[in-house]
Amino acid sequence: MARSIMIQGTMSNAGKSVLAGGLCRVLKQDGFRVAPFKSQNMALNSFITRDGLEMGRAQVMQAEAAGVEPDVCMNPILLKPTNDIGSQVIVNGEPVGTMSAAEYYRHKRDYIPAILEAYRRLEQSFDVIVIEGAGSPAEINLKQDDIVNMGLAELVDAPVLLAGDIDRGGVFAQIVGTVMLLEEKERRRIKGTIINKFRGDVSILKPGLSMLEEKTGIPVLGVVPYFYLDIDDEDSLTERFQKKDSAGLVDLAVIRLPRISNFTDFAPLEAMEEVSVRYISSPSEFGNPDAVLLPGTKNTIQDLLWLRQNGLEAKIFQHAGRGGLVFGICGGYQMLGLSVSDPEGAEQKGTVKGLGLLPVRTVFRQEKRRTRVQGHFRRLTGMLEGMSGAAIEGYEIHMGESYPAGSEPGDTAPRGADSAKSGEGEHGSSENGHALVEFTEETARGEYPALRADGAQCGNVYGCYVHGIFDAPQAAKGFLSAILKKKGYDPERIRVTDWKTHKEEQYDRLADIIRSSLDMEAVYKIIEKGNDAPCIL
Repeated sequence: MARSIMIQGTMSNAGKSVLAGGLCRVLKQDGFRVAPFKSQNMALNSFITRDGLEMGRAQVMQAEAAGVEPDVCMNPILLKPTNDIGSQVIVNGEPVGTMSAAEYYRHKRDYIPAILEAYRRLEQSFDVIVIEGAGSPAEINLKQDDIVNMGLAELVDAPVLLAGDIDRGGVFAQIVGTVMLLEEKERRRIKGTIINKFRGDVSILKPGLSMLEEKTGIPVLGVVPYFYLDIDDEDSLTERFQKKDSAGLVDLAVIRLPRISNFTDFAPLEAMEEVSVRYISSPSEFGNPDAVLLPGTKNTIQDLLWLRQNGLEAKIFQHAGRGGLVFGICGGYQMLGLSVSDPEGAEQKGTVKGLGLLPVRTVFRQEKRRTRVQGHFRRLTGMLEGMSGAAIEGYEIHMGESYPAGSEPGDTAPRGADSAKSGEGEHGSSENGHALVEFTEETARGEYPALRADGAQCGNVYGCYVHGIFDAPQAAKGFLSAILKKKGYDPERIRVTDWKTHKEEQYDRLADIIRSSLDMEAVYKIIEKGNDAPCIL
């Protein structure tokens, strides 16, 4: 049976996900079969496994760091907020409904069997399981029914490392206060503390570390420096959203929707030195971008209304009217069409007018499409003509179906806008209204059946449902080359990063940081002895 170690934090964004990912990489490098685990994750960045199941991207990142295939057992419960008080609840990769926070808390202990079953399956296949907590273990109003922090640690008998974020200040109070609010049996599970995101001279910090150990009776196992790596982080608190610099050779503006999801689609573009990717949420931030990118969202109708009300819709119209490039993915693609209708209340009941830049209409149903795909761009027109035939791979994850404006839902025509059936777009003609990409869906047996079409294009406006569409170097290169050509630059000035190779390099760098910052000898002793490991002071 696998041994375990758990990373908990004093608060959200204390760095639990990245620390867990770093431990996964270190253990992999040292020859262990290691798997990540988080019983309950609240996030809008999700991923589709090879068997068509949905899980949080943080555990996907950790699985990649561990060198193993992502498995839904690594994240048995995923909560995807649809509004300020409710979330879609996904158990073992399958949606079970949308619940208010109060309703979920009444029922969440019912999911303990599913959590333990997933954990036991991992135990049978791996040497070590690196567990990530959520938020803080000292939320005293939620502790009674906890299934993700100390409650889970007790269920699987895991030793705990407690991380505090010094960058936001008050780290000593964070750690001491957290320990004081725990019950004695919970405090005994904490085998070490970690000071995370430190900037400056560690020698100045050392007197405080000694006092921290004295106050808590728990050893400080290390001080991890503040660093930046291209690694997926927690969606709502990511520092990517703070980037406002447009000094790159290519300036890309991503609309930061209130319920933005899967913005990791743009990470391969962010990794290139010559490219500035800005996340904007107001007209004053719009500037004069080379391209506007509309990402996915967990509530297309509500975020479309937000776009309209705050003035960004008008900015997008102006940009498209000047021949500017607009590219939408999933919910962003739906917004670019003529209308979005949700008759069954899958996300938010009602019908709203779309931006009218693509000749498609979208209708929501309760069934969610979840599949991995691979294929290529079809024959393109407009700025992206040079991307015709470029290979793509990614995944679909959505509840809406988009169809050509001149057809009806359920038609046997391709789900993308087809040139023979396209209607007239409100802000563009139907001349170029044929489908954008063509791909096959991976089956549960790993097979790929016949090709089908998806997405739409009209002028310099493009959209489709495929997440991860820029992960393939050929797609990223073609997209950026088209922009450079329009600006009169040599496309060869862009050095395209192989995204998979780049991520492997980032995980190795993360492992180096973890090894140099933590007392790994002590960490290994904790893993070996589990909850029987003493606090070494």
